[in-house]
Amino acid sequence: MSLSEIWFGLYIVIIAGYAILDGFDLGVGMLSPFVAHTDTERRIMLNAIGPVWDGNEVWLVLGGGALFAAFPVVYASLFSGFYLAMMLVLLVLILRTVAIEFRSKRESRRWRSFWDWVFSLSSFGITVLLGVALGNVIRGVALDQNGVMDVGLAGLLNPYSLAVAVTAVAMFSLHGGIFLSQKVEGELLERITALVPRLMAAFFVLMTALVGWTLVRSEAFAQNYRDRPWIAVFPALALLAVLTAWRQIRRAHHFTAFLASAVMIASLLGAVAAGLYPVMIPSSTDAAYSLTVHNAAAADETLTVMLVFAVIGMPFVLLYTAGVYYFFRGRVRLDDESY
Repeated sequence: MSLSEIWFGLYIVIIAGYAILDGFDLGVGMLSPFVAHTDTERRIMLNAIGPVWDGNEVWLVLGGGALFAAFPVVYASLFSGFYLAMMLVLLVLILRTVAIEFRSKRESRRWRSFWDWVFSLSSFGITVLLGVALGNVIRGVALDQNGVMDVGLAGLLNPYSLAVAVTAVAMFSLHGGIFLSQKVEGELLERITALVPRLMAAFFVLMTALVGWTLVRSEAFAQNYRDRPWIAVFPALALLAVLTAWRQIRRAHHFTAFLASAVMIASLLGAVAAGLYPVMIPSSTDAAYSLTVHNAAAADETLTVMLVFAVIGMPFVLLYTAGVYYFFRGRVRLDDESY
């Protein structure tokens, strides 16, 4: 296994970490207007993610840094071709942060309602934009022989990428709902546990349709699964995780349901990566122009140094993350320091 292949695997792990951790934050934001009926309930939902939301977003920064150093050509193509979309992502990330921090600074009902909607809509916007970006990566974009991407914002909003975005909204909403089932209680918990099975059914239908569409429209993607049948373990594991989450929710085993949801997200991203491999960005202009794990990677010396730092640093990152979640486990209790 080459260094570039190792870093491709590590990059997918980092992106899966972001999707799992910040995914439930985004899901909580999208669910907030629909399940929280009072100011106290909205505060409880906000404080469910309060100790961890900013740390979760660090994984997105880590993913961008890893992409820049390990696959600089891919980084350059994405951030030039998706420039406007990336700026919109940064804008809604900022708005979401401001909403979380400003929301409880005043007791005015209008003030809090305004920031509640900013929090919810920005969470929705981030999910849609990231889903559109992933959809276009799977679908392929207009790349020339120099790796330059020729696509506008309107071109990114094609039916397939929008379908991926809608599925991402359902997935993160489901993930957020399962997370909240560990953190809230009373009537709010009853509403969330009643909603989660419906979200799961909607997500299952959307994902099944999206998988079928992907295999039909992308011959290269389907061929990879025919040539390497062992990679079918990823979608199979995702299906098993969905069924496990369903069963655990029905048994009120909320923590194991959340773990199953996390496995589902990681497995689905693994299924996408395995279906594309060795391509990282397919070219719709000419397959020969596609950016791959091999032709877009940095020099072996760079990848070696990065790997050394990753081996040393990642255990500390994981230990810190695990510690934060351990110390802030349990149901939310509001106090004077709460949002």
